[in-house]
Amino acid sequence: MAEQPAERILVVDDHPDNVEIINARLSSRGYAIETASNGEEALERVRENPPHLILLDVMMPVMDGFEVSRRIKKDPSLPFIPIILVTARGDTEDKVEGLDAGADDYLTKPVNFPELEARVRSMLRIKRLQDELDQKNRQLEEANRRLRQLSITDGLTGLYNHRHVHELLHEETERRKGGGDDVSVVMLDLDRFKALNDTHGHPTGDVVLSETASILRENAREVDMIGRYGGEEFIAILPGTNEVAAAQFAERVRSALESYVFEHEGKQIRMTVSAGVASVKGSRIDVPDELIKRADEALYEAKESGRNRVVRASALVQET
Repeated sequence: MAEQPAERILVVDDHPDNVEIINARLSSRGYAIETASNGEEALERVRENPPHLILLDVMMPVMDGFEVSRRIKKDPSLPFIPIILVTARGDTEDKVEGLDAGADDYLTKPVNFPELEARVRSMLRIKRLQDELDQKNRQLEEANRRLRQLSITDGLTGLYNHRHVHELLHEETERRKGGGDDVSVVMLDLDRFKALNDTHGHPTGDVVLSETASILRENAREVDMIGRYGGEEFIAILPGTNEVAAAQFAERVRSALESYVFEHEGKQIRMTVSAGVASVKGSRIDVPDELIKRADEALYEAKESGRNRVVRASALVQET
């Protein structure tokens, strides 16, 4: 088992004799001692490599221990570092000022070394407990982040799932209400996907779905929101995009998919996709789900009129 490194204590005092005495005492107890002779030097050392504990003299020129303590405790980039203030003045007012400055404990001079060692052990124990708590909190935050990601994404493709797509569309349309920018929705459905599964099996179908998701990502902008709507159906929410530009996006995807060769277990497969496009001005958005319905109707028309094509919802309105 690897030996644990010695806990590091920064001793800050402008009197070399005091530093030497404390250094000798604590070093003999197995602590690694670092020193600083003034407040500025102490802050530099703390920021370069935060110690486990600081023994901080109060009375120093230029910057006293109270100010050093305040700056350390207010720095959000630093971990929790216990500070024991050491001073020749032991009145209540000074102790209150020191604790208000963020100090965690207080020692008066002349230093009683058994008391010093006991307080050092106590503060380092608190430091270890705080570090463990911080680590567990970070682990919990990471676990929550992963759970959140799992709750909003489709497990196979990594795209947003059906529920989250609806949430995103509602959020996007709320943001744009009263604005002039268009919002577009593209619904895409792989052609004859059931026949692919029946012929080649679901593992091959999963490869097609996963690689189709990659094609969609490659053709999308960073602001676009891409999801798997269900089965072999995908959806793209395109902020600030009119119907013409959305249809161009859908055509790029259609063309890329048509020329793409899927490979699985020695089989080479080609697929096509049909797409329906709908768009609306932000100022005219009332029911976001209506936008999906119009895009879905355009998709249905693309399927009925021969597949492997892009149909715009506005064209259906003109026909009727």
